Amino acid sequence: MTTALLDGPRLAPKSGGAAKQLIVFLHGYGADGNDLIGIGDQWGAHLPDAAFVSPHAPEACAMAPVGRQWFHLTLRDPSEYWRGVVAARPALDAFLDAELARLGLTDKEMVLVGFSQGSMMAMHVGLRRKTPPAGIVAYSGLLAGPEHLQAELTGKPPVFLAHGTHDEIVPFALMGAAESALKAASVPVTSHAAQSMGHGIDGTGLAMGAAHCQQVLNHA
Repeated sequence: MTTALLDGPRLAPKSGGAAKQLIVFLHGYGADGNDLIGIGDQWGAHLPDAAFVSPHAPEACAMAPVGRQWFHLTLRDPSEYWRGVVAARPALDAFLDAELARLGLTDKEMVLVGFSQGSMMAMHVGLRRKTPPAGIVAYSGLLAGPEHLQAELTGKPPVFLAHGTHDEIVPFALMGAAESALKAASVPVTSHAAQSMGHGIDGTGLAMGAAHCQQVLNHA
């Protein structure tokens, strides 16, 4: 079990003032926090009072020596997603608590944004925080352990899902499965199918993710 607090690159609000909101990027398997922090440069124009942070996942990646992983993947055992998010949750929760305290903010002023394995973490943790975040953005991921959701749900933060129709890593059908499970639990959810896109984020998905953050934070 990892005891050291996670860390990673940060961007201060474009406004130049104190942060009024926090956007947390959770990277995918084999990457690190530097992979997504650049999105904050794009989104800062639309969210000038938001601070951005992109923590490095707690474990060295078994398949990419210079990368990180939230949990180990073999892609052979479907149950490893559930075991993985459960095991990685305490480290991410501790980081979120510390980052919010550092900025003097609350969960209601935070959005979790994940890509691939990071999306699994964003949905798992965000839907189970003691106080839910303002919202969740999940790119090219999946909802781990959907059968556990209704029993463990602590809030219903609006979720935006985006997924490439030609994703060769995480099948596109898993976005529909996540959307169905979230709707069954009465979690507000919207989605974007990125036509002909593989395992990545298209421009429309990025713009819709920024708009989702604006909307949920303005209603927080």
